[in-house]
Amino acid sequence: MLRRLSIENYALIDKLDLELDAHLNIITGETGAGKSILLGALGLLLGNKNEGGTIRDEGRNCIIEGVFDVEGYGLEPLFEETDLDYEPQTVIRRVISASGKSRAFVNDMPVQLSALRELGVRLIDIHSQHRNMILSDEAFRTSALDTLADAVPTVEEYRAIYSQLQAAKRDLEQMVAEAESLKRDEEWLRYQVEEFEAAALKAGELAEAEAELAVLENADQIGEALVTLRNILDADEVGVLEQLAAGESAIAHVSANYPSGEQVCERLCSVVAELKDLGQLVADDSERIEADPERLQRLTDRVNLIYSLCQKHRVKDLDELLAVGERLAEQLSAITHSDERIDEQREKIAALKQKAERLAEKIHTLRVKASAKMSKSVVQMLVQLGMAEARFEVEVEPTQELTQSGADRIRYMFSANGRLAPQPVEKIASGGEISRVMLSLKALLAEKSKLPTIIFDEIDTGVSGRIADAMGEIINALGENMQVVAITHLPQVASKGEAHFVVYKHDSRTNLTRLGDEERVTEIAKMLSGSEISSAALSQARLLLGVEPKTTLF
Repeated sequence: MLRRLSIENYALIDKLDLELDAHLNIITGETGAGKSILLGALGLLLGNKNEGGTIRDEGRNCIIEGVFDVEGYGLEPLFEETDLDYEPQTVIRRVISASGKSRAFVNDMPVQLSALRELGVRLIDIHSQHRNMILSDEAFRTSALDTLADAVPTVEEYRAIYSQLQAAKRDLEQMVAEAESLKRDEEWLRYQVEEFEAAALKAGELAEAEAELAVLENADQIGEALVTLRNILDADEVGVLEQLAAGESAIAHVSANYPSGEQVCERLCSVVAELKDLGQLVADDSERIEADPERLQRLTDRVNLIYSLCQKHRVKDLDELLAVGERLAEQLSAITHSDERIDEQREKIAALKQKAERLAEKIHTLRVKASAKMSKSVVQMLVQLGMAEARFEVEVEPTQELTQSGADRIRYMFSANGRLAPQPVEKIASGGEISRVMLSLKALLAEKSKLPTIIFDEIDTGVSGRIADAMGEIINALGENMQVVAITHLPQVASKGEAHFVVYKHDSRTNLTRLGDEERVTEIAKMLSGSEISSAALSQARLLLGVEPKTTLF
């Protein structure tokens, strides 16, 4: 619940601090005093967008801060989901600069407005006069019935399945569209894949082919060079190997008297061994390398084929070309197996739909069961509010198609005259009647929703006298189990509860103060008789407040 609200430099408010009671809080004041400004500031604190005109003094920031007791309302998972530190006493602050830039904080942690709004709707329900039109919103009607039917967990489960179902349908549409598009190109695609299959490309083969091709194209010159080297190494008497062998023998004979002889012989032996290996290699290559026109042509054709395919598919090398071939093969495979994949997707959709239908039927049963209780409870409260002949019926009409909220159309049917057939409440109810219906619904919902705070902004518009007093009793009863703030012009409502605040304007600034007992008598008397307070009004105010009349000594 909201314990304290501080507003600084907002619209007509210079600085204001409001300490709220845990039960019923009454706020009154003359028209134009600034009650709506309070709600505007509170809306910003709960995540509303800044529409401009916020700053009173452009030399400093606008700061709105609220201290909330959140313990016992099950908000810990929400704090965890939004990466916020949970504190039993949570502080929310909104800072708006003169330029219009806004920052928001929860327990001194910066947050996005979306997270602030998500938290705000779990903390406070602000119901203003224009919100009565929410009865024309089927989503509200459905949500209210689901809350009273304890169907919210089942509806959330249904919505998760429904979301999966819609996503699966979109995927099916995309799969069908892609299959149709690919099938138009199937013949061309198959030709490309067959061309790649015929080419039988292998990674690295281009580099190998070009290396071998270079040798074959120069086979004669390479052969001549190898023969020349073999002659240099192996020629009789004049070959390098023959001469080195003679040199090694000569040194061996003198090594006994030549200190370095042994080392020279070892090195010569090593050189001779290396040259023999080289000679063997040259001999092998000279026998292997020879002009082969057929092999040369095959390699030339192979290299030309690879480069032709690279150019055709606009790639720079063989690796990219192989990737193109794989992609084309996958596309052709997708066409080949598209019908199978589409059938599998349709089976998935059928299973999800069946599950959604089962949940929708369960929700329908819960709604039908709760609709009778809801209708009865609202009628009882309307009778209490002076509408003895009122009829209120909740219609749960099955639909042919699944929707986001199930398979029902929810309508609230109303008639103020018992002799007339009920019609949709949003079409026939007057302002005062709608106010009473909404108060009845809010009273029922408050018991189920476990919302910390509810604010009624002139929900009593259009009623007076005994009906206003009955409204006050209902609002007061709500305040016994939750925090309620009632902004009202009616003395019958203002006389309820314990905490009474008055909003007033002084020097063009909006101010607020909590009234003491006698100040409250005067304020309610003013609401009864106007600026000129009569003794009768004072007596009536004391009667409404249950205060003993003042005694006069003679």
